[in-house]
Amino acid sequence: MTRAQQKTKIEYGDFQTPIDLAEKVCEKLASLGVNPDLIIEPTCGIGNFVDAASRIFQLTPKIIGVEINPLYVQAIKNKKKLLCDCRISIKQGNFFDLNWSALIDDACQNILILGNLPWVTNSQQGKIRGVNLPTKVNFQKHKGLDAITGKSNFDISEWMLIDLINRLQGRNGYLAILCKTAVARKILNHLRLKKLNLSFSAIYKIDTKKYFGTTVDAGLFFCDFSEKTRTYFCSVFEDLETSSFKQIGYYNETLVRDIRSLKKVSFLWDKKSNTKWRSGVKHDCSRVMQLCKVDNSLINGLGKVVDIEDNYVFPLLKGSDVAKGKVEQTDKYILVPQSRIGEPTEQIKKDAPKTWQYLIAHAEYLDSRKSKIYQNNPRFSVFGVGDYTFKPWKIAICGLYKKLDFRLVGEIENKSTIFDDTVYFISFDNEKLARTTFESLLSQPAIAFYSSLIFWDEKRPIKTGILNRLNLERLREIPHRSQI
Repeated sequence: MTRAQQKTKIEYGDFQTPIDLAEKVCEKLASLGVNPDLIIEPTCGIGNFVDAASRIFQLTPKIIGVEINPLYVQAIKNKKKLLCDCRISIKQGNFFDLNWSALIDDACQNILILGNLPWVTNSQQGKIRGVNLPTKVNFQKHKGLDAITGKSNFDISEWMLIDLINRLQGRNGYLAILCKTAVARKILNHLRLKKLNLSFSAIYKIDTKKYFGTTVDAGLFFCDFSEKTRTYFCSVFEDLETSSFKQIGYYNETLVRDIRSLKKVSFLWDKKSNTKWRSGVKHDCSRVMQLCKVDNSLINGLGKVVDIEDNYVFPLLKGSDVAKGKVEQTDKYILVPQSRIGEPTEQIKKDAPKTWQYLIAHAEYLDSRKSKIYQNNPRFSVFGVGDYTFKPWKIAICGLYKKLDFRLVGEIENKSTIFDDTVYFISFDNEKLARTTFESLLSQPAIAFYSSLIFWDEKRPIKTGILNRLNLERLREIPHRSQI
């Protein structure tokens, strides 16, 4: 595959659905009682869904496929068996420019929108300078730091699904789209926030390695809009054949992975936690701020020996250290120039002149940090610092790993241990309380509580918003060997 072809494949999220998977999807829909008057595949590719739908839904009078790639349109037209079916109409067009009103007659009520939308994000499009994008608006309505630090990134299919759902509102319609399970959850959240109609939804997971040669948590996302009801629960099946399922849904305004399991431990839910989990230090300049000890000398990320006072230097544990349980010693250190967010840094000049000179000498790296969070803040600022950062005892967990591995962490070399920003932690002045809390977090009730909340397919499955939902005071009152 040439570089240009690879760019095109990424830009259009081009993962063609194998015919056997398209057939299984259509058979599943038929078993659910779907019997549409109109089927539309909005990004039909080489036409495998159109082909499968024409055979499974033989009573459907009209099937429309839309595709942007003229080579794929021609490939479909070369399939004589499709051309011979007078119900099928293939149109070349861009989803984002298409006149959907011309495709969907106002009188047509029983509609199935079927297919496989692009598996690509807007940030991936930016990296390859792709143009296959909707008009750029902050449709997710993120504010402040959420929009600045990455939550505004979205899958193109997310935008497309929202657009399609809006067109199905007020009709007897169905949506059956292959997409990432994380995208399906975002759509469920959108439906609830906008108070849109939804009578039933389900996710049927698929083996993406088998069908697409890539490992992604994805499946068939099915929505039934046939009744004017608002049911914001989603049944999650492990595959297209199984009948057992978990149900994701909302509990106290929070979307959880297994609503039935959560209800068994709901007494541990904390609406407003007194103990807050925090993230580690964010600095976005590891070459300057992170140091490594080699033969009793500190070396920075530029490979240079660093001679500074130890006032602002602390032992550092990264997320991988915490995940692997390597928390008692380290050869990594971090320069922390503030004790709280927004604290002026000029005092370093007086308290630690060699440290100040080091920062000045490397100002070009620190001043050029791209994130907007450093703007209008003191020079050399970092984030994720407060009195909690410097307490002697902490319980930590890495947010990137797909396992509930809590670690009890004390001081290293008689100094507070600092974490990078992939780690979440709570801190203590009292060792006894830290150990008691740690034992409680290892108990079966705590694991059951968190397991019912966490969506393990996410890039960073463990978040402070989830960790803070557990009432630690109530948890500590339960004997740590208790079973639910």
